[in-house]
Amino acid sequence: MFALNDQVAIVTGGAKGIGKGIAGVLAEAGARVVIADIDAEAGKRTAEALGATFESLDVTDRDACQRVVETVLERHGRLDILCSNTGIFPQATVEEMTLEDWEQMMAVNLRGTFFMVQAVLPTMRQQSYGRIVITSSITGAITGYPGWAHYGASKAGQLGFMRSAALECAKEGITINAVMPGNIRTEGLEAQGENYLKEMAASVPTKTLGEPEDIGYAACFLASPEARFITGQTVIVDGGQILPESFEAVL
Repeated sequence: MFALNDQVAIVTGGAKGIGKGIAGVLAEAGARVVIADIDAEAGKRTAEALGATFESLDVTDRDACQRVVETVLERHGRLDILCSNTGIFPQATVEEMTLEDWEQMMAVNLRGTFFMVQAVLPTMRQQSYGRIVITSSITGAITGYPGWAHYGASKAGQLGFMRSAALECAKEGITINAVMPGNIRTEGLEAQGENYLKEMAASVPTKTLGEPEDIGYAACFLASPEARFITGQTVIVDGGQILPESFEAVL
């Protein structure tokens, strides 16, 4: 079950954090993983550790997204899985947010998803097979947090894009789904400080933060042949964070 032997997968933003967790799980499942990331040093290091390959990629560059896909096809002859994971989350309140802050968030998180999905569709249509998994978030689609209005908008936007795109591909053996992480212990989350980590862990019914591999396991299932009858859907991986009606309900 959920074996990905000989399948080829691109994981954008796979150098660190959630992307690294996804890439590791896919590699363990037998996929030939290509890590595509703007951070070449970290990307090469992660690729070497996982037995994967690395491609430098800025997802805000449409031509660069096309070139990475072409390179993967030249090297491997096929492309079965895209995990569109690249994302940023700098904080800014609505009042202090600049147009540049907004545009950068949308360019990386939302437009980058569009560029990568658009780039992989021709070969997946030709194969009559493909699995696309988008890393969204509970923030924006379900919850909110001060300072992340632009982040939340980008993540909710990914889900709107996903649902219509999934319908366009449904007859062609291509599924498009999303994983919605809660608070996952990554380098970016740890940069928010120890107090933030403690507060977030206290708000989760499991009393723990997630690990990148927790998102990887969900993505691996959605990327598997067995998930053929699931498309346009979301899987929330948050330790039950969105369930309580109040702090008192978190026992």
